[in-house]
Formats: sequence, structure tokens, C-alpha cells
Amino acid sequence: MADNPLVLVINSGSSSLKYQLIEPDSDTERAGGAIQQIGEPSSRVADHEEALRLAFEQLAETGIDLNSCGLWAVGHRVVHGGKDFYRPTLLDDARIAELEKLSALAPLHNPPAVQGIKVARKLLPDVAHIAVFDTAFFHNLPAAAATYAINRELAERWKIRRYGFHGTSHRYVSEQAAAFLGRPQEGLRQIVLHLGNGSSASAIADGRPVDTSMGLTPLEGLVMGTRSGDIDPGVISYLWRAANMSVDAIESMLNHQSGVWGLAGERDFRKLHAMIESGDVAAKLAYDVFIHRLRKYIGAYLAVLERTDVITFTAGIGENDPVTRHDALAGLERLGIVLDERRNLDDASGARLISTDDSPIAVLVIPTNEELAIARDCVEVLAGS
Repeated sequence: MADNPLVLVINSGSSSLKYQLIEPDSDTERAGGAIQQIGEPSSRVADHEEALRLAFEQLAETGIDLNSCGLWAVGHRVVHGGKDFYRPTLLDDARIAELEKLSALAPLHNPPAVQGIKVARKLLPDVAHIAVFDTAFFHNLPAAAATYAINRELAERWKIRRYGFHGTSHRYVSEQAAAFLGRPQEGLRQIVLHLGNGSSASAIADGRPVDTSMGLTPLEGLVMGTRSGDIDPGVISYLWRAANMSVDAIESMLNHQSGVWGLAGERDFRKLHAMIESGDVAAKLAYDVFIHRLRKYIGAYLAVLERTDVITFTAGIGENDPVTRHDALAGLERLGIVLDERRNLDDASGARLISTDDSPIAVLVIPTNEELAIARDCVEVLAGS
């Protein structure tokens, strides 16, 4: 292995490309950036190839030449790995073809990821390209948690199960929580709350997930920025029949025009709080719905785990919004959760304790770092190959 190997981590979305150049051995981000509005009429970036070339130009402006800087691998975040892809995977033409077949499971997320992989391999043909899957951490969910109560043969034929997402974040944060507490993961029971524009919760025992809020797709579970989260499936057939909406239109509405934005017309929680303070009734309802769903999942996972040692908040809202953290846990002292209001309001960065010293359940805030986790996975794959 090269000394201080560099890994370029790429996250290709439908209209965006985010990148970070990371030195995993020292946990150092050397550079990073994002290209937005790919392919949109107002953008000068027509496609992902132009976006990646622009990213290389941005890196060059900082003095980094990817062809001579010691780049060891390119790590690609892929949302859905299906049943077969649950380990970091060294990519070749055959495996990319298999990934393309998974697009039906994640039509909004996997096609741009595969496009990003193809472009990156074309522009960086002499380094290893490795896919890391959002679903991987939840691959071995207990059958009772992974199984939908629908016709078994139909589910098996069409690979319908609860896959879970944000797995790279939940794995990284749960590992960091154990390290922060100075305890091994074995014997530790955790609830991780990844709260951002996309939000998810997980229950983790002994370092292994036993439940998670997202399911076949990232649509299930908590209320999110623009996604509905849990919804009666009868709503879909009702809108199809009564409102004459197509399945595609309903799916688009549930993913892009629902959640907090669908209720309040805003998804930025900083603006949402300001709207609530100004008396906006719709904003207050949107926030209350978000908190109500979140508290339901916290209560459910307390029951699933039977004993909980630590609850950790992460991602944009979880790390930066003390009001949401307070409201999520308010009144749960009898369940062993005692928040320290001073610590919760402290705007310090980094991993920190926000419960009282004598709270039976520790409450933490830990910044997630999915890119670093992906870079580490890439190094492990190549070191073992």
C-alpha cells in the first residue's frame, strides 16, 4: 500500500455531483466540492462527464493533479445494493452491468450513481473504482424486521424486503459513539437518529442493526424534507382512482412534494423555526408532525432494544438543531433519558454529550462523515485484494 493513500469519494445524484479527496490514514480531507444543477436548462454543465471534468479543474486550481497526487482509489456512494451487493465492491464491467439491473429498486438514485461510475472510470482508468452501498449495513437485519407481511412468493420474486438506507452513516456514527463512551460495541445498545433532508433511525445492538426506519426505498419511515415517510398504502390507490393520478405522479409527489416542505412550503429547519415564531400555522403543524413521528420511532426502538445505553443525533438537523433534539426527547425522563439543557444549547462542534452525567441513557451529538467511511472501506478492499 502507498504511504498516505488518497481516495476520491464521489456521490453522483440526478442533478448534482459531490466529491471529496480524502487521506483516510489521517482522517484528512484534502479538498472537496459540489457541482449542482447538472443538465438543467440554466446550467452550463450538460452531463456528469462535464461535471466530473469541472471537479478535476476545481481540484487543479487548489494545486491537486489527480494523475500525479498518489490517488489510490475512487469510492462511489451507491444507494441501493439489493440482495447481492452488501460489501464494498471492486468494480468492473460485469459488476456495473449488475448494478444497472438494480435501477428498478431505486430509480431516483441508482441510475445517476451508475452514470457517475462510468464517467469516472473513463476519466480515471488507471485507478481502482469501488462501490460502497447505503444498504450494506442493514443487509443482515433480523428477518422479523426485514420482512413485509405480503405474499411471500411475490416478495421473493421481486426482491421486496426492507433494505434500509443511510447505512454508511449509521455504521460510522455507532462506531464513533462507542469510541466516545470508551466502550466496546459488544454489549452496547444504541439508537442512531440521522436527521437531515433525508432522515432515518436505527436500533443497533452489539454493533449490528436490529431495525431501521427506511424500507424497500428511502421513502419509508420518518417525515423528511420532501418525503412523506410512513403512509397508508391505501392513499396511493385512492389517489390513482379518485384523483386520476398516475403511479409516477404519485411517486414523485411522495418523494419531492411531501414531508415538511409539502406541509409548510419550506424544508430548511432554520427558516421553519422562524416561520413558527412569526405565527405560521402550517409551519407549526409541519414541525409537530415531524417531531411526533420521530418520537414514535424513538419509543419503538426503546422497546425493540429492551435496554438502551445511548441515543445519538447526527446529520444536518441532528447535529445543529437543539430545539429539535429537545422536543424529540422532552418528557422522557421516566424512560431514562435526561437531557442537560445547557449542554444541548452549546453550539460546540464535534462529538459531545448532551445528557446529564447521571442520565441512565447517554445522549450524544456526533457529526457523521460518510465520505471518510467510504474512503476507509476502499483502503480495506484494496489492502485485502
